[in-house]
Amino acid sequence: MGISLILGPHPPVVPARDGAVLIRRVRAYVSGTAFPIFLIHVPAHAHLYIPHHGFVVAVLIISRVAPHQIIFPCPPPTKKKTFSSDSYERESGGGADCHRQSSGHWIVDSTISNPMSVYEEYRKSRTSWGIGALGSVIVEVELDDIRRTMGIGLSIGGDAACYVIEEHLSRFVLGQDPSNVELIWDQMWRSTMNYGRRGLAVQAMSAIDLAIWDALGKHRGVPVYELLGGKTKGRMPCYATTCRPDLAKEMGFFGAKFPLPYGPASGDWGMRENIATVKKWREAVGPDFPIMIDCYMSLNLPYAIELARKCEPYDVKWIEEALPPDDYEGYSELKKAVSTTMITTGEHEYTRYGFRTLLEKKCADVLQPDITWCGGMTEARRIVALAAAYDIPIIPHGSSIYSYHLQICFPNCPMAEFLVMSPKADSIVSFFGNLFTDEPLPKDGYVELAHDRPGFGVTLNR
Repeated sequence: MGISLILGPHPPVVPARDGAVLIRRVRAYVSGTAFPIFLIHVPAHAHLYIPHHGFVVAVLIISRVAPHQIIFPCPPPTKKKTFSSDSYERESGGGADCHRQSSGHWIVDSTISNPMSVYEEYRKSRTSWGIGALGSVIVEVELDDIRRTMGIGLSIGGDAACYVIEEHLSRFVLGQDPSNVELIWDQMWRSTMNYGRRGLAVQAMSAIDLAIWDALGKHRGVPVYELLGGKTKGRMPCYATTCRPDLAKEMGFFGAKFPLPYGPASGDWGMRENIATVKKWREAVGPDFPIMIDCYMSLNLPYAIELARKCEPYDVKWIEEALPPDDYEGYSELKKAVSTTMITTGEHEYTRYGFRTLLEKKCADVLQPDITWCGGMTEARRIVALAAAYDIPIIPHGSSIYSYHLQICFPNCPMAEFLVMSPKADSIVSFFGNLFTDEPLPKDGYVELAHDRPGFGVTLNR
């Protein structure tokens, strides 16, 4: 009987290749600040090998651990599940969720227009309404090769993402050949359609996917960019996201993006303050240094059009994420109405389906997926290829080392974002804080990726 290409049955489960290295263990834990609090681990006695599949079946358990205990093997758990809001002091720097900073940091102390600015009690600070309340989730994928190769991925979503991974997604990862990234991703995606498609579920998927790519590169002894097809450029030029464009210029960046202070709820006074801010930074950096404005989903269409027109004398390179991410019609109208600056969006969009809509409706001049939550590397490849068919550049949001490996491979990824995470925006520090011991940093405006660092080239700081 023939199989319909449209309605035919799904192929049977892909068997493991003879002698294939399999995924032995999946760990997911919350990083409330710089250090993980929770850990999913597999006790040694829980491993059960099934010879006719070659798959590994394991029992996943969440246990509470302190920062000094993040070593393996783990101490025996005392409870099946433990969730808490405990946190630990972080060093200056970022994380998967860069908003979890203490007072005195520009990211939390600056007045930044945001979706909650319509409510006066939440207007002063984004932390007032819990922008970083969930924290980060870190995933480790361990292979069953002789070296017990470990891959590291992360995203936002905190305890909730950890729960999704432990209770649901881990079943599609354990015992799999890590080369089957497409199969693993598709099964996670299809199995979460009833509650996912965006947000938390895709964030959890992204962390797993990145950990698998990291493990696969380390196992094969090559950087992830080689797995993706190799470099199309020797190094990545970077622009800075900062509260001090003048200092970004001094540090060698190729442009600077700063947050818009006020939204529509602040009225005409707020608009005047916004334009004064743009004018101040244009005068500070001179006429030739690119400046960009981050609006963080906070405007409406009439306000965004007015802002763009009033910025015309100051040669703004782009206006970023002016509207709520679901306002596709609004973005399309904004792009039609504005010709003197580029319109960018995509930071809070998910998967190729969301980006397909942005492209089909001609919503933006540049798209900005975040690799750590748009679906991971497996999905980001599709997004970049899709955008290339429309001649639209991809400049990912944040993501640091994870986005660098993607961008260096594709011609339509011309520049990287670097979020300046020092409290006063006056020095270059690691985007992920002290999470990694060897995160590559921009020098004279460029990031270079070493050819002799397999995977994503970073080491977890234990």
